[in-house]
Amino acid sequence: MLIKPPKFIKRLYPNFIWNIETDDNVLHLTFDDGPRPEVTSWVLDQLDRYGAKATFFCIAKNVEMFPDLYAEILRRGHAVGNHSYSHVKGWGMKAGDYLQDVEMAAGFIHSNLYRPPYARITPDQARVLSERYNIVMWSIISRDYNRRLGGRGCADNVLPYLGPGEIIVFHDSIKCAQNLWYALPLVLDRIYEMGLRSDRIDL
Repeated sequence: MLIKPPKFIKRLYPNFIWNIETDDNVLHLTFDDGPRPEVTSWVLDQLDRYGAKATFFCIAKNVEMFPDLYAEILRRGHAVGNHSYSHVKGWGMKAGDYLQDVEMAAGFIHSNLYRPPYARITPDQARVLSERYNIVMWSIISRDYNRRLGGRGCADNVLPYLGPGEIIVFHDSIKCAQNLWYALPLVLDRIYEMGLRSDRIDL
């Protein structure tokens, strides 16, 4: 099971952001697929407990349904990124249709950050989007979407790799909630114990 992206993938997409070099004790928690009131509000409260900031890669369809929650993410000082309008998979999809979905999302999410759903994006799609967005991937993925893994397993996917510059993926979605509720407090505790802090991605 891959937790950190393999080097050959990073070489294929050298312009993508896989981690953020820093001389400070800063890493970056990110949350995909929200906002959802059943989960995102809890995440915001957990982050507040530690004075942590994060970046939320939002599905614009959810932003459209829950605009007040999206506004609350911003009000609490977090960053947002475009995660498409309808969580589309770029592979096997015409570039024009894919880009249209991302453009529709931009009407709701005002950000120069983009993360492709499922990490499935073609070189042509990436080339066009790179003209407008910083395409942000990750260096650690919790795999909280895998219910068989359990919350402890998700935490164990993240804890050994924490360090400056790392970009960590969780999901503030209903599907991932059970694992997230267990793993995120453990990760925030460890970040604090290590003298690290989580900050928003500003590029």
